[in-house]
Amino acid sequence: MRKQKNILLGLICSVTIFSCTKSFDEINTDQNGFLSDEVSAKFFLTDTQYKLYSPDRFPYWRAHLIHADRFAGQFTFGFSGCWWSDGLGYTYDTGYTDAAYGWLAGYLGNLKGFTDFVKEGGELENEYMYAMALIMKGLYYQMYTETFGMVPYTEAGVEGILTPKYDTQQVIYKGIITELDEAMAIIGSEERTGLGVDDAGSNDLYCGGDLQKWKKLANTLKLRIGMRALGADGDDFAATAISEALAAPLLDDATGSVVMEKDFVIDQWAAAAYGDVWHNFGGTGSKWTVSNILINMLQDNNDPRLSVYANPIVGGSFVYVNDGSDPNFQTRVDFVVATLDRAGADYTVTVNGNETTIEVPGGQYIGLPTRVNGDIMPYIRYDMFSLPSEMVTQQKGSQVDAYPEIVLTSAESYFLQAEAVLNGLQGASGDAQDLFAKGIKEAMRIWGVSDGDADTYIATEAAADITVGTLDEKLEKIAHQRWLVSYTDGFEAWAVVRDTGYPAELAAGVTDPVIYELGTLNGAYPQRLRYGSGAQDNPNFSAVAPIQGANVQGTKLWFAK
Repeated sequence: MRKQKNILLGLICSVTIFSCTKSFDEINTDQNGFLSDEVSAKFFLTDTQYKLYSPDRFPYWRAHLIHADRFAGQFTFGFSGCWWSDGLGYTYDTGYTDAAYGWLAGYLGNLKGFTDFVKEGGELENEYMYAMALIMKGLYYQMYTETFGMVPYTEAGVEGILTPKYDTQQVIYKGIITELDEAMAIIGSEERTGLGVDDAGSNDLYCGGDLQKWKKLANTLKLRIGMRALGADGDDFAATAISEALAAPLLDDATGSVVMEKDFVIDQWAAAAYGDVWHNFGGTGSKWTVSNILINMLQDNNDPRLSVYANPIVGGSFVYVNDGSDPNFQTRVDFVVATLDRAGADYTVTVNGNETTIEVPGGQYIGLPTRVNGDIMPYIRYDMFSLPSEMVTQQKGSQVDAYPEIVLTSAESYFLQAEAVLNGLQGASGDAQDLFAKGIKEAMRIWGVSDGDADTYIATEAAADITVGTLDEKLEKIAHQRWLVSYTDGFEAWAVVRDTGYPAELAAGVTDPVIYELGTLNGAYPQRLRYGSGAQDNPNFSAVAPIQGANVQGTKLWFAK
């Protein structure tokens, strides 16, 4: 591809939209304008990357916290003093759903803008950054289609097509794989995107400009999509994609995971973090707790991630008064006690007339059940349950380490390989237990758990051993580890549950309306989000329901059927 750049006035002006990021300090802002050797597509890369995994606070709150993280079953609302029951998201709300749809559907514009700059004939043509764009497109469309199902893909962003057709998930997955193969072929053996200003370097928030890591990222994404599609009705590509991916380099313990560090300089209205919701509203109204499913899984297996995922409870004396206004008083108090029992908590219960007092010492880890309804909220006390750790709720501006945004982990690479070996898939090789153990260690490294602690867990805990048990039991353990490594990545954790059925307690949904929010789904586990209210403006939208099913949260997507 040609390297000569024809810098247009409009292009130069558009660089100013990135002025909020520290990555653009490198730009020479000489009043005489930019020279050709001072302008690079890398200055447009940063914005495109963080808006997929760290969008502004509006969608971060609504798409992530209210929907994906709810359905992932790792964070919970629903305690006394919270603004919402944990049923929020399970009952369809146009405003919240539109926020999620608007963000994901709208992201294509960011991606297309960068792609148009770097493609052949583009104003800032760079074939290696074009390969990055193709890989980012794959990451985006995997998230997009697994959230809504059929979306415009083959005609999306095509010049002259204002109402693109909606493609099936099978078509989208196959298209992603084709473009990932194209990207990997472009990269070949190259290591950097160029010299000098054309080296993406630190402007590349995912891989630091390392093209070989990008190549492994692409191949691992190919493996993920192949494994997710395998066995779906009409699948005619997954086995080949898996075999090809297993034959090429994947993310591993040498490359590490692809994660995006939080930038505490960029304003929350450009790139948000959980802490922007956690700290900015005061009180406990906008805060959340950690689920009992997650806490119990970690605690039952002596998982060293427990103390970095969550905080121990504050504890205290919690008084419940039966004044006759709630006919389900005892049922709800008993539910709280049963939750403490399941957590193995230390507590005492004292009944004095119409008062029940539960004393729960602090320092313990106790998770809050998911999807509790608004009627039981007065019984669910904030100080009785574990909160996310400070790494998760870190406030912007504090300039200390916070949780990394997960793009794709080396841990998942190993877990998928272990699963492929257990299933005897073509191209799978190696020892499943060894691959599984490597995945666990890589998963723990993301959160700063020492290799020694990881080795102890692997050597002593049944949850880390897939040398015994039935095939289903082994696959369940792998699914649990994939769900655990996706902590704070609600979209992927939710996809794992829909694809594998694990954790089974979460996938089973709920049935008791005294305790739980049955919502629009009547207790079933959510399989997708409804399209935003603007989707029907496209005349091709009418073709979706006959193929995919009704536009409701309970309609299973192609990969999960």
